[in-house]
Amino acid sequence: MRSIQRRLSLGLISVMVIFGLVLAQTSLWLFEMGLQRYLEAGLRNDSENLLVALVRGPQGLQLDERHLAPAYQRPFSGHYFRIDFADRHWRSRSLWDQDLPQLDHVGLHSNLQLGPEGQQLLVLRSDYRRLGQAISISVAQDYTPIRESFCRMQEVGLGLGLAGLLLILLLQRVTVRRALRPLEKAREQIAQLQQGQRSQLDEEVPLELEPLVAQINHLLAHTEDSLKRSRNALGNLGHALKTPLAVLLSLASSEKLDAHPQLRKIMQAQLEQVQQRLNRELNRARLSGDALPGALFDCDAELPGLLATLNMIHGEHLDLSYRAPAGLQLPWDREDLLELLGNLLDNACKWADAEVRLSVVETAERFELSVEDDGPGIPEDQRAQVFSRGTRLDEQTDGHGLGLGIVRDIVDTWGGVLKLQESEWGGLQVTIELPKR
Repeated sequence: MRSIQRRLSLGLISVMVIFGLVLAQTSLWLFEMGLQRYLEAGLRNDSENLLVALVRGPQGLQLDERHLAPAYQRPFSGHYFRIDFADRHWRSRSLWDQDLPQLDHVGLHSNLQLGPEGQQLLVLRSDYRRLGQAISISVAQDYTPIRESFCRMQEVGLGLGLAGLLLILLLQRVTVRRALRPLEKAREQIAQLQQGQRSQLDEEVPLELEPLVAQINHLLAHTEDSLKRSRNALGNLGHALKTPLAVLLSLASSEKLDAHPQLRKIMQAQLEQVQQRLNRELNRARLSGDALPGALFDCDAELPGLLATLNMIHGEHLDLSYRAPAGLQLPWDREDLLELLGNLLDNACKWADAEVRLSVVETAERFELSVEDDGPGIPEDQRAQVFSRGTRLDEQTDGHGLGLGIVRDIVDTWGGVLKLQESEWGGLQVTIELPKR
């Protein structure tokens, strides 16, 4: 969700900055062009006034200074002119000892010619004919004060623009957060689903999210219903088979098969394997109980009940204990962990004399689960046999019957490691290392 907000914010900032820069630059350029057009009209009026001031005198063409503006008389006033005709030229007294360059074409020269005392000039050249002579009049105005005012206006405009941009970004952030609030709420509810705190998403969502929420709720309901039906079917099947199995075991032990000892031995072995498998599946179903799909494994909530159930199954003479950090939640599905730990503890209880202990340790990179007992253990040279391809200890006639098939499948799926070691009591210690997600 934060990633979406960040991308939206960065995208909007980029668009607004680019658009703002283009708009500001275009506006400033248009404003300056309009200002120069306005000044050009004033310069053209000054040029026509100078043309009117040209009169015929005793020695030919002369300039009537009575028609000149006072600014042309004051040195470096910022207003200047130059008049070219025949092979002579006149210039305003305001130029003092400077001179205007003779321009090569008529019109406004906006490239700002360098004038007296470092002034930047806006120059307009106009060509006329008066009293039978070709006359070129160039009038100039100091553009420096106007440019300085224009730069100050740019700075003020830039400051206002930045302030406006920050305000717009703040409003945009608030708007985006409000618009994405339903998605954030849905994300929180999905996290609650993963933690087993709810079974459905709220259906009061914006119209755009209704199909998604409805589909997720449908899948959740279907998954939960499938799990319940599977557990019920397993329980019903187990209970339905227990009585026929008991009858078959009774028959296999009866005197009717005394004449066939080999057949009796085979039937008893096979029926006992079926009964052990059936009891184990029934125990797993009983240990699983009801849970929300995707519920995490809360050690404080789940382990006491699991150990109490195993105590009832295997007898109160066993001391079952666990060690785990307070409030620890393992980031895997509750049902899978119940199945994994249930198998390990159930097998440990079968072979333990008096002690069975479960330990859960959290490190920076992984979780370590270990189940240890004080039973006979497994010799070190036989432990490698447990993990041989196609070998399942619960199918061995001699050994511990650990039933590691399901455990091994779950651990492999989670990318973990399964180890067999000797416990501190001399029995077996099964250690599972699971990498953190």
